[in-house]
Amino acid sequence: MKSVLVLNGPNLNLLGTREPAIYGAATLADVEALCRAAGQRVGYTIDFRQSNHEGVLIDAVHEAGRAYNAGTLAGVVFNAGAFTHSSVALHDAIKGVAAPVIEVHISNVHAREPFRHQSWLSPVAAGIIIGFGGDGYVLAIEALARRTAG
Repeated sequence: MKSVLVLNGPNLNLLGTREPAIYGAATLADVEALCRAAGQRVGYTIDFRQSNHEGVLIDAVHEAGRAYNAGTLAGVVFNAGAFTHSSVALHDAIKGVAAPVIEVHISNVHAREPFRHQSWLSPVAAGIIIGFGGDGYVLAIEALARRTAG
């Protein structure tokens, strides 16, 4: 059975308590449960991770590339948090691997501060899902399943 890496960046461990008017009341554990249920529906296992450290996220993308090449990974669902708007290194990591990466954001970043309108990940992402809360992760997992089936 293939897996999907669901990767979460800085401060997403604070979901449920950090700016609930923007991010909602769901915790990261709630998002993980949504992802696991979605994975089960489409026949994928879910590897769910969160880190506040850029290098750890880069290493996870590299690992995902190796797993994709080995045929054990369908792709990556990646909410890079604030690193979306600042990390050329994550851009390069995604560009350097063959694994499809779907960029996800809980809030509509284009309805927020202007610095959030720029994503270094979007140009190298297979797709982008923005503004659907935790459901965006589910949509991304389903999109990877459709992409793999097609």
